[in-house]
Amino acid sequence: MRRNRVDPEGELHAVPQRLVWMGNRGCLHDSEGQIRRHHRGRRWITCVTAFRGRQRDPMPAGRYTALFFLDEATAYAAGHRPCAECRHADWQRFRALWAESFGDSRADAIDAALHTARWDGTGRVLVPVDPPQVPAGAMIRDAGGPVLRTPTGWARWSFNGYRPAPMPKGPVPLLTPAPLVRLMARGLPVQIDPTAAG
Repeated sequence: MRRNRVDPEGELHAVPQRLVWMGNRGCLHDSEGQIRRHHRGRRWITCVTAFRGRQRDPMPAGRYTALFFLDEATAYAAGHRPCAECRHADWQRFRALWAESFGDSRADAIDAALHTARWDGTGRVLVPVDPPQVPAGAMIRDAGGPVLRTPTGWARWSFNGYRPAPMPKGPVPLLTPAPLVRLMARGLPVQIDPTAAG
């Protein structure tokens, strides 16, 4: 079993679930298909799992490691953004919101800003936040692990989906990088696994 399933903390796991989004953050594996690094570079993207009939090995030698996410909310929490090729319309919408919120919307500038917001060189950047300020689609960390703010409440994350959770008591660490949370508050659409509905 490959260790290429991503949790909201951005960590990689070997689990059997088939997940609905793909992405990458560079070549993380060695020639034997073993994960050797957390990331390579600043460009962390989320892709669709099928695009123009392309098929590839998830861990080809010397090429990017295919990563998989339960839903887009998980990918955003981990710090990934839409791919400019296979998700062109999503990328254009994302860039437009970014430009309105932060200015420079070139891919390299966005990737640099996101990298600073998610990773401090040794681990995740966690910003304290009051739970009522968290927009739908964003995640926080509490004692039991990642919790998603849904349009109607809160739901605890797992690779099998979500289950209802009470409102966390704040302040709590924000898992979704702060720039992405700001875009969500400004209307960035976020696909959430249907299990979060109830």
